[in-house]
Amino acid sequence: MEFESTCLFIQNSSSIVPWSPRISEGIHLEVTKHPFTMRRMANLIIATERFKGSQKCSIGTEFRDQDLLNVLLEALDEQIVLEVEAPPPSFIQTSNSECDVTDTDNKSLVLEAMELHAILLQAGNNSRKVQLNLSAYVATVPSVVAGRPVALNIKGSNLYLSCSKSGDKPILQLEQVANKEQLNSISSQSEMVRFLFYRRDTGTDISTLESARFKDWFISTDKEDNAVVNMCNGPPSNRIITFNLQTPSKTS
Repeated sequence: MEFESTCLFIQNSSSIVPWSPRISEGIHLEVTKHPFTMRRMANLIIATERFKGSQKCSIGTEFRDQDLLNVLLEALDEQIVLEVEAPPPSFIQTSNSECDVTDTDNKSLVLEAMELHAILLQAGNNSRKVQLNLSAYVATVPSVVAGRPVALNIKGSNLYLSCSKSGDKPILQLEQVANKEQLNSISSQSEMVRFLFYRRDTGTDISTLESARFKDWFISTDKEDNAVVNMCNGPPSNRIITFNLQTPSKTS
């Protein structure tokens, strides 16, 4: 391998010769360009270090690998690298929309005594079902989880779905949020992340809702009618984790 380099030569009288530590008087420097091999380049580095008055260079014109390593290490400037801790990723609210929600067995969500129940409503009882305001978020740091973060609010109220742990098991709750603006930005390391779920679309208007706080825990309904909506780990045989989320109109 060759390098095109600017090299240092010493001119004495009328001839140009490589610089030698024995030449000390009547000299001046001349810069010229020649292609140099790695060995000749290293010799040049050593010669330059000697010329600068270095006392640690090898005395001979030839050099060993250790000599070259020492020269290169001495030429390095000491640098102090400060590690700046990056702020934790956050979720930023971007949009809101209304959703009609039913599970894939066509059961609707009904609010009863601060609990959501999944009920197969008969004709004329559709007024009992709740609609959800779905707030969509983007993460400041992309997540490896496939899905979009959302918060779910019961339309016309301050009640939000949240996932918290009771004992050793995550459960679904309804919580009142007096100031909705505090959900505009949610840190991934804050307790407020309990209000977020990853929406994953598995078909046209068919989605799952996984807790952003507890991986592999999903909002689910029982296969039995009029049972409480709760969290479940994965898709067990007696639970339904797929929902029809229809968004007929934008609210913002």
